[in-house]
Amino acid sequence: MEDLAPICLFTYNRKQETIRTIEALKNNFLANKSELFIFSDGYKNNNDKKSVLELRNYLKTISGFKSIEIIESNQNKGLANSIIYGVNTIIQKYDKVIVLEDDLVTTRNFLDFMNQSLNYYFDDDRIQSINGYSLKINCESGVYFHQRTFPWGWATWNDRWSEDIFNYQSIEELIKSDPQLLRKFNKKCGVDMARMLKNAISGTINSWYIRWALNHFINKNYAVFPSSSFIVNIGFDLQGTHCKGINTYVNDLDSGEKREFNLVPFYKLKKSSNKKLLKYFKRTYKLLFRFNLLKTQVGREKIKQEIKNRIFNK
Repeated sequence: MEDLAPICLFTYNRKQETIRTIEALKNNFLANKSELFIFSDGYKNNNDKKSVLELRNYLKTISGFKSIEIIESNQNKGLANSIIYGVNTIIQKYDKVIVLEDDLVTTRNFLDFMNQSLNYYFDDDRIQSINGYSLKINCESGVYFHQRTFPWGWATWNDRWSEDIFNYQSIEELIKSDPQLLRKFNKKCGVDMARMLKNAISGTINSWYIRWALNHFINKNYAVFPSSSFIVNIGFDLQGTHCKGINTYVNDLDSGEKREFNLVPFYKLKKSSNKKLLKYFKRTYKLLFRFNLLKTQVGREKIKQEIKNRIFNK
């Protein structure tokens, strides 16, 4: 496969998670033919300084890729600004990019799927992004399409990316111009979207993802998802920027051995499959998921740890 997309990896101070992420990525079939750009964010305070510097020392020992470039920030940008800056920098030069954060473990064929999908869907302007992570739903082929994109291992093209997408002032003006926008956003993409967007605008959370997702919705664009996931998120702990506690998203993990994929032209999900996908974002589903965990000792320990995490973070 020629003309592989460069990989952007965003790190902060989670050494063990980053090592697992790198080792899995290095094990990909296409790793040694892929260019890797690692964006290491600056430390927030002196408490984080040691762990950030230790991680950077580890990053300098990495091998196994066609080339590796480490971009160290002297200041703390935060995850959202780091991703916007990093993707913008690389995509302008290469016209496409694959994006990972430091808590995403990939299967061996992740890069195969992402690159094949970038090539296959390039000429379809309805497709704005490719996702490596997938929720468990019934779909008619090796991929499905949805207006709700996902932030856990994704890719896009230069002509579908712009820094303007992330301008809060423009987003607020858009909301004012259409009083029904947030309601429609929730209906199409999940009941948590409007709340997430409001929290981002108010500064409660610092999310690049919700702005990226809103842009998909506004433009009536779609993300491509594999029928089985090529990603495991290992970041549900105290240090994660947004993912803390229990991962309630259920998926089937790909075996990692297949290297050719059943990519098909765009189609709309059946209503039953769409309904199943959107249910993952309902509070009632998340509560029921936790209730079922209480039935096992392992589940009770997870709930106990989540409660401790929430108390600790207050």
